[in-house]
Amino acid sequence: MYQRILESLAHDIQTGKYRPGQKFPSEATLVRQFGSSRITVGRALNELEHRGLVERRAGSGTYVRTRKTARATFGLLIPDFEATEIFEPICRGIAGAASAKEYAFLWGQTSRQYVEMGVAGVFFAPLEESAEAHALNLEIIAQLEDARIPVVLLDRCYMPYPCRSRHDLVGIDNWRAGFIATEHLVKAGATRIAFLGHARGAQTIDARLSGYRAALGETPALIFRPESIEPRTIEQFHKRSHPDAYVCANDRTAGELMRALISAGQRIPGDVRIVGIDDVEYASLLPVPLTTVRQPCREIGEAALGAMLDRMARPNSLPRDILIECRLVVRESCGSKA
Repeated sequence: MYQRILESLAHDIQTGKYRPGQKFPSEATLVRQFGSSRITVGRALNELEHRGLVERRAGSGTYVRTRKTARATFGLLIPDFEATEIFEPICRGIAGAASAKEYAFLWGQTSRQYVEMGVAGVFFAPLEESAEAHALNLEIIAQLEDARIPVVLLDRCYMPYPCRSRHDLVGIDNWRAGFIATEHLVKAGATRIAFLGHARGAQTIDARLSGYRAALGETPALIFRPESIEPRTIEQFHKRSHPDAYVCANDRTAGELMRALISAGQRIPGDVRIVGIDDVEYASLLPVPLTTVRQPCREIGEAALGAMLDRMARPNSLPRDILIECRLVVRESCGSKA
């Protein structure tokens, strides 16, 4: 309810329903309008003030900030937020950057909403794992480009690997992530290393797969990219291909693999070694702590805000891939101490 009230009021301010300098409705009026509690409405007003959209004057009330004092507003458009663990710390990195206090940030569900608001820029993480994802991503980008709203891509591009778009992208070198994960298993003595990832994942998975192939050299690749990663399909592949190690496209896939193999009686790392990519918060809490390539999410967020400000200052400069260093975090699942 708090989020709904907040975005509704922010939208009304951005679209001119409430004009700069105009007195804002009282808390009591907003309580009646939204059928909510005074505490919830107060929280929404506090956030509006934090974003620089309103100001509270003691003994007088709440007023819409004048244009000359209002802060530039950026939109966060992350459709897969709940399905991908890396985006919460990335967003914290954006909001926590040193220069972030000079700007306001909105959380929205559609690009059209941001176009109507006239935001200064949009941070966009393209959709993945959907047959319609590419068409939807192109539609979103077209709407933002038509409105001349700068876009910074988070983590991944919306174009198929290895193509790139016309927009700045901030993330890690996913080819390198796949390479160092595989190289580590090779050095640990694994000889039948499989790659496991979703069939319709983001282009980051294709880049990680390419790095995996490069690290194997002349060794034959074992690639398993099913439509659905389930225990039954994993067990069937494992019995058929007999890998002694897996490079997983991400930590969530690694967790699903680990659960399936343990249920099938496999010992990790005794029988099978596993390396993931991302180093999400629960990676060290899995039944066997996961060796993984760490995405420095907070640093990605900070760099993304810097890229957005650079793009606004130099709108005609060439698009950039800003790649933040990733490193291997060694835990028990790979059977190696270094």
